[in-house]
Amino acid sequence: MSTQSDTIVDIQGLNKWFGALHVLKNVDLTVGSGTRVVVCGPSGSGKSTLIRCINGLETYQQGTLRLAGTMLGLNARETAAARRQTGMVFQSFNLFPHLTVLSNCTLALRRVAGRSRAEAEDIAMAHLEKVRIPEKAKSYPGQLSGGQQQRVAIARALCLNPRIMLFDEPTSALDPEMIKEVLDVMVALARDGMTMVCVTHEMGFAREVADQVVFMDGGCILDSASSRDFFGSAGHPRSRLFLEKILKH
Repeated sequence: MSTQSDTIVDIQGLNKWFGALHVLKNVDLTVGSGTRVVVCGPSGSGKSTLIRCINGLETYQQGTLRLAGTMLGLNARETAAARRQTGMVFQSFNLFPHLTVLSNCTLALRRVAGRSRAEAEDIAMAHLEKVRIPEKAKSYPGQLSGGQQQRVAIARALCLNPRIMLFDEPTSALDPEMIKEVLDVMVALARDGMTMVCVTHEMGFAREVADQVVFMDGGCILDSASSRDFFGSAGHPRSRLFLEKILKH
């Protein structure tokens, strides 16, 4: 059980609509420091919307969402400061194609964190080493494979020293042979103690690193359990059906 001081994400009764479409329904979720949470479920269940709300990319209409103790949405300056404590990795990489790998990683360090070029490059190279791609520092995104681009995106997110890393289906746009190289980096981050919330269908990854597995369907959290309990005896019938289908592939 997380105490208030080490809780990074605290969501209570979260509701989100897109027009008439109710996409998040009374969602409760707490993520403690150093915890790895995997969010899974069928397409359209609200997983990506939830993680985008955590990062402040989407607003919500009801409930509360605190990120590192700050209520998102009440004060623009406080919300922006809280968001800087998150690192976000998208399924589509979102790298700047006209910038080198190194420049992609140093841009926020220089413009947001105010680091000098030398400091920013040292930090960026350290994280490119961590994701095992330092030799591509002078390459452009278009010269990289999808797996390499996603590892660069992870390095870029790590450069600002976030308290929590958010992953929105980071392997879904990759060819099968490239998935493992990205998952290996994410496993290493988890073992280093990084707080993570990851939306993914990679159940092997969930089984290996997740402290908590959250199953969503229809905008609701139907199941939330330790990885061991979720894979051993998922509590909700819909969770068990999902696992039966996805583990057959």
